[in-house]
Amino acid sequence: MKSKADVFFENLKGKKVAFIGAGVSHKKLIEIFSQEGAVVTLCDKKTLEGFGDYANTLKELGVNLSLGENYLDGLKNQDMIMRTPGFEFFTKELQDQVELGVQVTSEMELFFQLCPCKIYAVTGSDGKTTTTTLISEMLKESGKTVHLGGNIGKALLPIVREVKEDDVAVVELSSFQLISMKQSPDVAVVTNVTPNHLDHHKDMQEYIDAKRNILIHQDRNGKAVLGYENDVSRNMEDDVNGKCVFFTRLTDISALPDCGYIDADGMLCVGDKKVVNENDVALRGKHNLENLLAAFCAVNGEVDQDIMAKVAKEFKGVEHRIEPVRTLNGVQWFNDSIASSPTRTIAGLRSFPQKICIIAGGYDKKIPYEPLAQPVIDNVKLLVVMGQTGPAIEKVVREHPDFEKSGIKILRADSMEHAVQLMYENTVAGDIVSLSPASASFDFYPNFEVRGRHFKDLVNAL
Repeated sequence: MKSKADVFFENLKGKKVAFIGAGVSHKKLIEIFSQEGAVVTLCDKKTLEGFGDYANTLKELGVNLSLGENYLDGLKNQDMIMRTPGFEFFTKELQDQVELGVQVTSEMELFFQLCPCKIYAVTGSDGKTTTTTLISEMLKESGKTVHLGGNIGKALLPIVREVKEDDVAVVELSSFQLISMKQSPDVAVVTNVTPNHLDHHKDMQEYIDAKRNILIHQDRNGKAVLGYENDVSRNMEDDVNGKCVFFTRLTDISALPDCGYIDADGMLCVGDKKVVNENDVALRGKHNLENLLAAFCAVNGEVDQDIMAKVAKEFKGVEHRIEPVRTLNGVQWFNDSIASSPTRTIAGLRSFPQKICIIAGGYDKKIPYEPLAQPVIDNVKLLVVMGQTGPAIEKVVREHPDFEKSGIKILRADSMEHAVQLMYENTVAGDIVSLSPASASFDFYPNFEVRGRHFKDLVNAL
């Protein structure tokens, strides 16, 4: 019997499909769709020369091109449109096609429709990559074949025909991916929801509603794991159709069935299982205890308690998340480039036992910086600001009533090179330096990974 994936790809023959953008996942899918007989059109702002060597591939595949300023004209008269997450779903040209009945979808939406195995998915403003990776590691340790993808790892639609029923898929989902999703995973995790990406969403409610899509299409067999301390994620209990469990490190919710919490002895627990002591956890930072609790709740019933404990004791973290870079002249340097919002930076500041030195600032996502002021006053001795949001961060810190007596020193940099040099010149043995931007990277870098690696290269070159 043919799988749903086999039938889908066979039915592509002769179908007109437009791809918006040619990112990593779309490049592979453009090749696959073309080989399966689809009539493919690539819509992209770039000119053909902007694709470099890939331009030759497009010619060889016979892809129709709609490029440059009017690239969205290529969306007309199509049977299917493949949207990249970075392209806003409510763009008029795209919604015009939705109203005409054109199938507007994405790599992850199609994977959800065609995947034959159980799907775990994680979303949230903070903590989703670490939580996703922890779930993946625990399932791997239990002997499962795990397909890691979504906003982390690789595109999964290109390999969906290779996925077996007894495998598991573990995916991280951003609000941009979720905003048009009409199917939810078997196990859904919402770590928290705080203001983020308000430069792309029309308002906070649209952002919240996008996150809710991870839950609202579940049936009674689904499981939802929700952050208890965050008002928005906790209140998503009303959206849950199946089993709902909470996790928190701050509140005693031990009376709630199968929830994740820390008991009076410092044991991370899920339900009545005492999994691991917080002092034995390899990850740095109290916030990562919550990520562990979320992962425990997600895999509870599928993964043995001893495997949960083993991963907790051995997993040291994901790149760009309070990542140790080097110790130079007694100064410890850390890369926390993932801290692209105030809440992420605040969590990072609270991961150290002393006041630290941070580099902050970047692209402006139109989110407020007032919540950052008190944690910076309490946890920072040297603040180097840079990028579009540098002045806003400096302003809220200087306007705090405790600024003068805090003794915090603020310096301004015009580039990452300058910021690292200022830190090098103004720190002494025993200090801790962290790249903790509280902002996105797009003013200087294509993404936070490139920003973090540039920072690491500069620090290692000192």
